[in-house]
Amino acid sequence: MLVDAFGREVTDIRVSVTKRCNFGCIYCHDEGLGPILAPRMPHEDEMSVEEVERLLRIAREFDIRSVKFTGGEPLVRLDMERIIDRAVRQIPDVSMTTNGSMLAARAEALRDAGLKRVNVSVDSLDPAAFRDIRKGELSAVLRGIDAALRVGLKPVKLNMVVFKHTLPYVPQMIDYIGQGDGLKLQLIQFMPELVDHREWMVDIDAVKKWLESRADKVLVREMHHRRIYIFNGAEVEVVDPVYNEEFCNNCRRIRVTHKGELKGCLNRSDDLIPTRGLDDDGLREAFQTVVARRVPYYGAYVRDYPRRDPAAATPVSFEAPLAGTP
Repeated sequence: MLVDAFGREVTDIRVSVTKRCNFGCIYCHDEGLGPILAPRMPHEDEMSVEEVERLLRIAREFDIRSVKFTGGEPLVRLDMERIIDRAVRQIPDVSMTTNGSMLAARAEALRDAGLKRVNVSVDSLDPAAFRDIRKGELSAVLRGIDAALRVGLKPVKLNMVVFKHTLPYVPQMIDYIGQGDGLKLQLIQFMPELVDHREWMVDIDAVKKWLESRADKVLVREMHHRRIYIFNGAEVEVVDPVYNEEFCNNCRRIRVTHKGELKGCLNRSDDLIPTRGLDDDGLREAFQTVVARRVPYYGAYVRDYPRRDPAAATPVSFEAPLAGTP
C-alpha cells in the first residue's frame, strides 16, 4: 500500500476520461474541449481503453481498491462501457460521476459492463434554475436517475454544489432523496480556489448546523472525516474541503487526468506526473513519486487561510422548511 509522508494511505483513485462535456455549468473549473452535441470516440488527447486498464493494473499492485471515473462528462465517450469492462478486471469496485443527461439510454449496458454505482450532478429540481446553473435540461437527468435506480446502480448519489445559486433548493432535494429507494445526497461545498467568484460562497458550517439540528443521527465517514446526516433513513453527506485541514488530513485519494498524468491533489496542477510512454516499472515509480509528494492542501501546502469555527455558526435559514420538520 502507498502511504505518504503524513501517514495517509492511498486507497482510491479518480480517473478523468475526458475534458469534454455537453453541459456548461457556471461553476465548472475545467472548460475543456466542449461543448459537444453527441458522444463520439476518444479525442486524441484522451487515454485509450488500454492505457486506462494498464494504469489500474499497476494501481491494484499498490492495493488501491476503488476507482471512480469522471470527466468532463464520461458518457461523451462511446467506449465508456469498454473502459468499465476492462477496469473491473483490475479493480472490481468501479463507480462513475456523470451529469446524467445521457445515462438513461446506457444505464443497463454500463451495469452489464461492471459499473457498481453512479453519482449524478443535480443542483436544483427546478427546471429553470437547473438550466441557468448547468446549461442543460433537467428532464433528461431525471430520466437518467430513474434508469440507474431501475437497473440497480445503487446507491445513486446526487451531487449538489452548495453556493448562493443553489442554497434555496437544499430542503427540496432532501425531500426528493427521501422518496426514492437507493438515493443519497452529497452536498458539495463550492470551491473558489478553482473558479474564483468568492462572492458565491455560503457558510457551509451554517448549513451543517441546520442539518444537525434536524437529522435523526449524525455519522462520520472515514474518508475526509465527512459528516453524514440521516433523515428518516435518507443520507445527506457533506463534502466541505475549503479551509478544512481535517478534510485534507484524511484524504486517501489520487487522481489521473484525461492525458494520463498522475495528480496528488484536486486543488493543484503543479504536481502532475506524465505516464504515457513509461514501461511498467516506470509507471510503478510514477505512482510512488506522486504519493511521496502528496501533502495536505490546507495545513501544509497552504498555511495562511481563513480559519473556520463550526461551533460559532448559526444555522442557515431557508424560506421553505424541510417537510415534516418544525
